[in-house]
Amino acid sequence: MKAVLCDAVNPINSIGSYLKDYFGKKTVKLSLDGGFTCPNRDGSKGINGCIFCSADGSGDFASDISGQIKLLSDKWPNSNHLAYFQNHTNTYAPVSELREKYYSVINNSDISGIAIATRPDCLSDEIYELLDEINKKTFLWIELGLQTIHENTAELINRCYALEAYDEAIKRLNQLNIRTVVHLIFGLPGESKQNMLDSVKYVCKDNIFGLKMHMLNVVKGSQMEKLYPDYISFNSIEQYVDLVVDALEIIPPRITIHRMSADAPRPILISPEWSYQKRTILNGIHKELKNRNSWQGKKYLE
Repeated sequence: MKAVLCDAVNPINSIGSYLKDYFGKKTVKLSLDGGFTCPNRDGSKGINGCIFCSADGSGDFASDISGQIKLLSDKWPNSNHLAYFQNHTNTYAPVSELREKYYSVINNSDISGIAIATRPDCLSDEIYELLDEINKKTFLWIELGLQTIHENTAELINRCYALEAYDEAIKRLNQLNIRTVVHLIFGLPGESKQNMLDSVKYVCKDNIFGLKMHMLNVVKGSQMEKLYPDYISFNSIEQYVDLVVDALEIIPPRITIHRMSADAPRPILISPEWSYQKRTILNGIHKELKNRNSWQGKKYLE
C-alpha cells in the first residue's frame, strides 16, 4: 500500500478509499448476524448489556449475505464484498463454532474478506490461533468495542471489562499482524470534551488499523432509555462536528477512518433527534475542515 498523506485536498484517510486502493474496486461491507450473544447479556458478566445497546446488540442493520448483495447490487453492481459479523460479540462461542461460521463465509465466492466485531475480553489463546490462521488466508480485521478509556465511564455504561483487557488484546493482535479497528463513543454521560479527546489520543498511540467514532444515540429498548430517558449527548450538529474535527486533527494519517457518524434506525432513535441525518453531519465535518484549512493528523505531532 502507498503511504498515506492527508492534506487540504484529501483531508481524511477513509476506509472506503483504502479498500478501493487495496482491492482495485469499490468494496462494500455486508453486515451479518452470526447468531452470537454477549457475556454482558447471558449472565456470565451481566444481563442487560452495555447501556447504549439496542435489543439487537447494536447490529440493527444486520442480515444475510445473499439478501444484502441483492439489495446493494443496483447501487454498486460490480463491487467487492466484505462479510462483517456485526451485532453482539462475534468471538463469544466455542472455537469449533467460530471456525464453522467464519469459514462458511470465507469460502463464499462472493466474499473477499471478513471483519469481526468483538470485545477484547472475549479473545482466548485458541481464538487468537484461529484468527491468525484466517488472517493468513484472507483479508481480515478485528473490531474492538472500547468506547472510552475512562474506568468510571466504563463502569457507568456497564462495559464489564477493564482497560487492561483492551491493552492486552491490542498487543496480541499486533503480534499476529492482524488489523484492528477501535470503536469510540462520544457523548457518554459525565464525559467532557477533553475526556473524549484523551480516549482518541490513547488508542492512537498503538498500531491500530482503523477508528470508528460516533455520538451516543439513545435508542428504544436500551438501558439508556430506562436510566437516562431525557439524555442528549450533543445539543446540535455543530457541537458534534466541532468535536469530530478536533479529533481528526490529532489522529495519525495512517489510521483509516471507518465512521464519523451513527446509524440508529429512525423508528428506534430517541436522541439526538438529528443523528439520522448522516449526510448533513458528514458534509458539516468536511466543511469545518475546509474552514479551518485542516485535515486528519494536522496536529498529531504537536
